[in-house]
Amino acid sequence: MGEPKIVALGGGHGLYATLTAMRYLTRHVTAVVTVADDGGSSGRMRAELDVIPPGDLRMALAALMSAPAALADRAEGHDRDKRTLWADALQHRFRGRGALAGHPVGNLLLAGLSELLGDPVAALDELRDIFGVDGRVLPMSLVPLDIEADVSGLESDPRISRCIRGQVAVATTPGKVRRVRLLPEDPPACDEAIAAIGAADLVVLGPGSWFSSVIPHVLVPKQLAALRHSSARKVLVVNLAPESGETPGFSVERHLHVLHAHADAFRVDHVVVDSASVPAGREREYLERAAAKFGATLHVGDLAVPGRHVHDPEKLAHLVRGLYEEE
Repeated sequence: MGEPKIVALGGGHGLYATLTAMRYLTRHVTAVVTVADDGGSSGRMRAELDVIPPGDLRMALAALMSAPAALADRAEGHDRDKRTLWADALQHRFRGRGALAGHPVGNLLLAGLSELLGDPVAALDELRDIFGVDGRVLPMSLVPLDIEADVSGLESDPRISRCIRGQVAVATTPGKVRRVRLLPEDPPACDEAIAAIGAADLVVLGPGSWFSSVIPHVLVPKQLAALRHSSARKVLVVNLAPESGETPGFSVERHLHVLHAHADAFRVDHVVVDSASVPAGREREYLERAAAKFGATLHVGDLAVPGRHVHDPEKLAHLVRGLYEEE
């Protein structure tokens, strides 16, 4: 069996972890990245330059550049140490107190190339070529998106929800997120991302900030349609623990229920969870039923870095390899 074509959907640190893991399996990895960040450097750039937020795109590119040691012998014509240096450079944030303070080098480079070429996809592809990256990074949409959420627990009556707008506001507002929407409501998909999903052998969604990095991928109608019609094997990787701000107090089962509530027609083949997050017994049986709503089978394994709520890339790669290779 040759190297599979893998598409990884997500954003932020969760997608970085997935991309690192998938690079153990293949050189043919395409990252499809959310573009709703409105905080920090990305927020400043989208406000000042009217560009899609570059931060999560930069992180995905850095993840693909930082190839695991197991792939060092696959590099053709590019020094791995040099690529690692440039991956670190893209992630480096300017110090000081001036206008550049807090901006990562990669954000400025990507925003500048996008302005010069008039196309963020062309800018990402140019950086890929410059640094000899095997995979590809694509935005979920070519326009900057906003997240709008219905949040309860902010009023004296817990049944009343308040509408909160903006990814940072949603992540930091006290209360419980009930539902999220994208603005504009029918955002244009990235054609290259749709084509990558159609050509994929394996599609991986998650882990990541559930309401701002995972669920948005099923809220772009054209992308959801591509996922539904793709013949690729689809894997949903659930977070190791609830995330403060977005999913406080959420069980693993609750993560699945809210995703299904946002896209009940979305189907996956496998739901992957860490064994420590779901004890054996009745709770795991409930989780199996929740996975079945997606038409999926549940797979439980040791996936975490010991003592941390972080996926171990090699462990995740090993489990996903088994799912892809099974008949």
